[in-house]
Amino acid sequence: MINKIELVYPELSYKIIGVSYDVFNELGPGHKEAYYQNAIASELRKLNISFKEQVYSAITFKDEMVGKYFFDFLIEDKIILEIKAGDRFSRKNIEQIYSYLKASNLKLGILINFTGDEVKFKRILNIRN
Repeated sequence: MINKIELVYPELSYKIIGVSYDVFNELGPGHKEAYYQNAIASELRKLNISFKEQVYSAITFKDEMVGKYFFDFLIEDKIILEIKAGDRFSRKNIEQIYSYLKASNLKLGILINFTGDEVKFKRILNIRN
């Protein structure tokens, strides 16, 4: 029997990805990441989806802070959303989100790339959570 792997937070994920497509369809290509972020925040507010921006997360070692992260969005205290402007997913960006997930002890991150002609997204799962 094949085990079906269930998506983590499927409804919320689809809404977030839908927002990114709406933003791209309205703004088009070629903008700075910050402008896409501002538009996403505006659309999330309109949809009454709770979120925080530039979320601080401390990295500790034996109760001592050794570093810190700031992620673009934390949506409904469940999903980290990171926005990039570029044509491909870099290993560095994927590893960045995975680090965020480990540091925050969350299950799911979504990386959105606004490219020259489309929106690309990647779901990144923290399998240790």
